[in-house]
Amino acid sequence: MRALHELINVEDPAWPALLEELAGSQVPVEVVAADAECGRAGLLQFQVTARSYLGGIVLNCGGLLVDGGWLRVFGSPGAAASGGLPGPPGLAEVNGMPAAFDPVWRPDAGLVVAHDVLGGVFALNGMDPGAVGRPGEVGEVVYFAPDALGWEALGAGYSAWLSWMLAGNLEGFYEGVRWPAWREEVSGLHAREGLSVYPPLWSAEGRRDLEAASRRRVPMAELLGLSRDTCVQLNGVDPGFLGLV
Repeated sequence: MRALHELINVEDPAWPALLEELAGSQVPVEVVAADAECGRAGLLQFQVTARSYLGGIVLNCGGLLVDGGWLRVFGSPGAAASGGLPGPPGLAEVNGMPAAFDPVWRPDAGLVVAHDVLGGVFALNGMDPGAVGRPGEVGEVVYFAPDALGWEALGAGYSAWLSWMLAGNLEGFYEGVRWPAWREEVSGLHAREGLSVYPPLWSAEGRRDLEAASRRRVPMAELLGLSRDTCVQLNGVDPGFLGLV
């Protein structure tokens, strides 16, 4: 177990390099203001150093709202958003981190690091992905796809995934689940809401004409709960923890 000063005081911290990538991002990115105290608590509990991209985000950033808020990457946010709207959840909240440091606590199912507006979940695999029914290797980012109702391995760790995302690859990744007016609809959401689609994305009807589908704004917790329940009902498989919002 490393002490906080060991996690913070490192050579070559990741944050300056991350700032350069954010400045040159090929997609719009809003950097949410951080809460320094929450950032330090998160770094200690998750036992990641400021040398890593994950540690850099947790310590220095309240999260990233990517591509107009389509994707929400979790950090350690401070105050609520402007206009009285709820701000984005933090990495600690989403993963149920204890309020006080607990050296025994671990996110055994893996660390949920981002949500998208459709209820897609990006998670960092824990020490035994197979035991919780997830593909990929230890430390690999996996994605719960709401149009497939299952997890898929992305073949990259957190740093490579974040760089890939900022390099403008989201359009290809979400091909087939975006409609012409998606930016306008997403701009009306706050960071704890998502879009429920009917017919659902996983159905043949939903895939046939996404533009004509009905969409409504719902709390992200409702969207994640619906995905999990649907997986169990249709496939008999529980996808497991999708994050707390």
